[in-house]
Amino acid sequence: MKMDVLLGLQWGDEGKGKIVDVLAPQYEVVARFQGGPNAGHTLEFDGIKHVLHQIPSGIFRSQILNIIGNGVVLDPIILKKEIEGLGKFSIDYKKNLVVSKKATIIIPTHKLLDAAYEQSKGDKKIGSTLKGIGPTYQDKIGRSALRIGDILSPDFREKYDTLLAKHKTTLSFYDFSLDALPEMEKQFFDAVEFIKTLNLIDSEYVVNEALAAKKKILAEGAQGSLLDIDFGSYPYVTSSNTMTAGACTGLGVAPSRIGEVFGIFKAYCTRVGSGPFPTELFDETGEAMRKEGNEFGSTTGRPRRCGWLDLPALKYSIMINGVTQLFMMKADVLNIFEEILVCTHYELPNGEKIDRLSFEIAEIDAKPVYRKMKGWNCSLKEVSSYDQFPEELKGYVTFLEEELQVPIKLVSVGPDRTQTILR
Repeated sequence: MKMDVLLGLQWGDEGKGKIVDVLAPQYEVVARFQGGPNAGHTLEFDGIKHVLHQIPSGIFRSQILNIIGNGVVLDPIILKKEIEGLGKFSIDYKKNLVVSKKATIIIPTHKLLDAAYEQSKGDKKIGSTLKGIGPTYQDKIGRSALRIGDILSPDFREKYDTLLAKHKTTLSFYDFSLDALPEMEKQFFDAVEFIKTLNLIDSEYVVNEALAAKKKILAEGAQGSLLDIDFGSYPYVTSSNTMTAGACTGLGVAPSRIGEVFGIFKAYCTRVGSGPFPTELFDETGEAMRKEGNEFGSTTGRPRRCGWLDLPALKYSIMINGVTQLFMMKADVLNIFEEILVCTHYELPNGEKIDRLSFEIAEIDAKPVYRKMKGWNCSLKEVSSYDQFPEELKGYVTFLEEELQVPIKLVSVGPDRTQTILR
């Protein structure tokens, strides 16, 4: 048995939460392998909208074990609130949710450091969600971070105070106020006591034993491949490995145990925060796309930057992840356009055309070269099968498959789990 991986191929916000929820009945385990509460996985069913930040998106299926893996950076305060928010759904979280003892803890001063670092960058801000993600990963790599297993230690407070002193020294350098810290710490330690009541595990054993028992596992990624710390649009990236390889290190699974790799992309592109975005639209078309797609961050509420689909970037993500199946999301957002554009190449300042994404593209004024296609310009609300798609949408799917050389197995035509068309 091999573990399947589901991840985003753009700059995040592709709709991973919805797809995990749709696919979940096929699996017995869903596991988050990286990121933290900067993720916002939105699920919609029975007329109700749900946003998860750290809990895997299989939590609404009672038969599924949900694992928060070692690669995740965990905010106890947010996790406690998330679990409390699930109370109205009669979810047995003590049975269906487990947390790796090796997951790293976000402490209050990580959030203050995040704000201080971002403030110091001035107009070169990364666009951080200010959830403390980056500083927590810094401490993890610097071997000074706290892990979930530490909260069970009798000297946890001593370990906390040591890390706190280090953070205070740094914050004093930035002359950053600590006025909010006492209240943040009160919430933090209350949440830590709550986390102690959860099922804290050595998740690498649980995952591998599940594979040995021939159980089906889905690894759920956060953010998107173009935000990967190594292969994304650095430095405007997140602080973790958001690609398939991150599922191995974030769950303790060997590369040979990876099965299908499901790559999710929007029928267009969006991005939150700073950084290069070759196909970004600054006109009324971009605004119409944002409004139609309700493109505002599910974690921060920030308006997302919008643009046409970028094929060189998508091909790059497919390559580095070894994608075996593609899922196209939010096709319905393009319903309003009579004409749809797709970027097939970039034109460099010297006139040269290239179809490869590279670091240099982020540094120079590369212009997208577009292919124009006729839009379907009609509602997809009544569509329940691929055969019912308008011919223009079928043509769009066929064109993308030919360009990307990977089958598009699913097309989403609305936010509800029922508005998901399998091919």
